[in-house]
Parts: sequence; structure tokens; C-alpha cells
Amino acid sequence: MPDDAAAARAAAEEESAFSHPVVDPDVTAAYGDHPDQVIDFYAPRTGPESAANGAPAPLVVVLHGGAWRARYDRRHITPFADYLARGGFAVANVEYRRGGEPLIPGQQAGREEPAGAGGTPLAGRWPDTFDDVAAALDALPALVREALPQADPRRTVLTGHSAGGHLALWAAARHVLPADAPWRTDGPVPLRGVVALAPIADLEVAEKLGVCEHASLQLLGGPDHFAERRPYADPALLLPTGIATTLVQGRGDLDVPEQVAESYAEAAAKAGEMVGLTLLEDVGHFPLIDPAADACAVVAEEIAQLAW
Repeated sequence: MPDDAAAARAAAEEESAFSHPVVDPDVTAAYGDHPDQVIDFYAPRTGPESAANGAPAPLVVVLHGGAWRARYDRRHITPFADYLARGGFAVANVEYRRGGEPLIPGQQAGREEPAGAGGTPLAGRWPDTFDDVAAALDALPALVREALPQADPRRTVLTGHSAGGHLALWAAARHVLPADAPWRTDGPVPLRGVVALAPIADLEVAEKLGVCEHASLQLLGGPDHFAERRPYADPALLLPTGIATTLVQGRGDLDVPEQVAESYAEAAAKAGEMVGLTLLEDVGHFPLIDPAADACAVVAEEIAQLAW
């Protein structure tokens, strides 16, 4: 159990991250018929090098977190998307189908919501969550050409926070999925790299730690399906990818402890792939996407190192 000081710090970090107003996108485009199958686009505001001169800017694709649960949608990460846009990046903020029910208007995240078995909200939808992320990435090049001509899709970096970090790692590994996986691609997605933020990167370790009230178990459909579906969904089993990958993790993270990221990095090393692991002292789960936090600047620099 965390001590009182650690718990208080985590609560303050979460409050800060969620204190910023939602930033509306410049353009929203659909990649499917469901209301959640949309991508918000943010044009680069200012920035270094070529972007400052009007040349195409690197594209950062953002996958939000929230334990794959419907009460957290893409709106909570829009300040982070705007922060990247103000840093000179073109940004695509992807929505996807999640588990449980969304909040009623006016309800705050973290309040009571409809619960699944065991009294915890259902996390993710199988296979819909994975269908959506795959479809969004497949549709992205055409949507970018139409909605965000300022972007240079040849310099695309995929990032995601928490559950979104899991999805970012998974999306970059579709070419190494089992042969019968419906989401498998013939070759790697053309990416400059992946920057996964406090990712739920190893579903087995996350489940052993009870991360986000056993969200990993719920994502895969419960105990009857967890083992059989892991090879199709667990980034720690989908290695090596051949794509430059960096994990950024707060050492004080109480939501997704650093052991999860470390386990993924160790699995990558065993597979012959070096994965960067940036561990931040005295940082919890939410500063990584909080524009007011120093950790967010570290994240932007990690993205820039791959993009520029």
C-alpha cells in the first residue's frame, strides 16, 4: 500500500492533469461509422526547424489512456495534444471504443459508473478496441492528406499514455502478430518510432499487480479468455518489432508501477531488441501528459528526438 505522502502526491498530480480546459481540435475526421471512430487533428502552432518555416511538420499520433474504460475519452488528453502542437508538431488524437458506459453529463471522472462482474467497470471491448486502433492507423494517411496537409506522414511518431501506451506498442507490432490475427499487416507500419508513456506494456505483469482494478483481465474478456488472447494483444509477446521504441515512466507511479515497463524492456532485450527506458524520479502517472509538469517537457523531447 502506498504511504500517505505518496498517495497525496498522486492525487495532486491527477488533479493538475485534469485541471486544464479541453482544447478543441482544428479538424475532426471519421474513420468509421461508430461515434467513437474519430480522429481529432491539431495543426502545428509554432515550432523549431522546418515547421517554423511553413514546411511540413512531424506527425504525432496520440492514443489516450484511461484503462480502456469509456469514462475516459480523448478529451482529457487534448491539453497534451495542444501542448505538442504548440511545440511544432502536427497531432492526431485518436478515439476508439472502450468498455463500460461513458459518464453522464456533468459527472466527474472517478465517480461511480455502471460496473461489471466483481463490481469494477468493464475495460475495453474485444475485439472492437483493437479493430478501431488498427482501422484508425490504416485510415490515417488518407485522412492526414485531407485534414492536415501541414503534416509530414513520413515522420510519424506514435505515442500513448497508460492503456493508450499499450495500444501504441501493440499498433507498432501488428506485423509480428500471429498469422491468423485479423489485424496483422504484411510489414511494419511506417513509423519513426514509438514513445509509450507509463504503458500497460506487459499484460501478465499488470494483471499480477492488479493494475487499474485488473483492467488487463477485463480487456481480454475475463479469466476464460486471458491466456488464449494474450498472444494477440500483449506487446510483451510481440517482439522484436524493429521499430525504435522508448518508454517513459515515473518511478513514483502508483497506477501503472515501473515493474510493468521494466518487464517489457527486459522482454525486448531477450528478443534482441534494445528499447529505451527513461525513468523519472519523483514522478507519478499523470505528469507525463500534464502541460504544467516538467515531465511533459521530457516526453516532448523524447518524441522530438525520433521525429526531427
